[in-house]
Amino acid sequence: MFILSNFLVALAQVLDYVLWAYGWILLGRVIISWVNADYRNPIVRVLYATTEPLLEPVRRRLPLFAGGLDLSPIVVWMALLFLQRFLVRSLYELAYALR
Repeated sequence: MFILSNFLVALAQVLDYVLWAYGWILLGRVIISWVNADYRNPIVRVLYATTEPLLEPVRRRLPLFAGGLDLSPIVVWMALLFLQRFLVRSLYELAYALR
């Protein structure tokens, strides 16, 4: 069982790092949208390409608020936090229970 336990710990760590990195990418996307950066910049295109698949479905379901305020990054960020706190922690607990 220790092999399955080690696998779950490794999976939890990788998932935690991926979610952490995506949170920073999402923050970069929000900052880029505030400063109205040039879309021809490769960094801006990467930020849009990595965040738009998650933001677009949320944006379709949420109404725009006064002044066109887009709350979809906040919703996606909260979902990332939930996954980090619930899923990653649950994987760690399951791994340690198997030892």
